[in-house]
Amino acid sequence: MGPSKKREARKRLGQQAWITLDGGFAARQCVVDDISSAGARITLGEAIALPATLKLAFSRDARTGHTCQVVWRRGKSAGVKFVR
Repeated sequence: MGPSKKREARKRLGQQAWITLDGGFAARQCVVDDISSAGARITLGEAIALPATLKLAFSRDARTGHTCQVVWRRGKSAGVKFVR
């Protein structure tokens, strides 16, 4: 039997956050719909092209937050995993 692919427990959040693109120069507002220790599901106000990696923070300060890798995209929503 192979290793279990059990998902981390997710917590519904619905909290405003910011994603930072282009090395901190382009900040976009988003909502973190749910979050776990491994990643989050975010929703943007509009469908925009996201890069493979971005920074997610609960303030607009580009020096804080989690570096994330985008793992899926559907319309205005995206799933990201935290890069440690």
